[in-house]
Amino acid sequence: MTIEVLPQEFSVCKVADVSALTLASPFSFSAWTDNECSLVCPSETAPSLSRYREDGWRAMRIVGLLAFSMVGVLAYITRIMADADISVFALSTFDTDYWLVKEDRLERAISVLEADGCTVIVKNAID
Repeated sequence: MTIEVLPQEFSVCKVADVSALTLASPFSFSAWTDNECSLVCPSETAPSLSRYREDGWRAMRIVGLLAFSMVGVLAYITRIMADADISVFALSTFDTDYWLVKEDRLERAISVLEADGCTVIVKNAID
């Protein structure tokens, strides 16, 4: 499995005013429920009026398209991270899975993924 580490820092936010959100920029993930509105986005685009905001996350994703019929892909990733005592914040899109780890755990996350046979590509610049 090939995994890509995205170059930018991400923030996880709980927002009060959804009208302030800019969802058209790349790497913006949002979820609205009856209890909250959460946003994951590059830290530089995070809304300043967040109820809560946690910075310092780095994102990884599986390279390629994942069919909906594939079973256990995210469970495989989260098992590797859990066995290494690394917390994750998981997200999925139509095409693939993403997960975030805290910046101070990134090198360890890469190391354990590679030790388990994954190829990890670290992007150094934003395309």
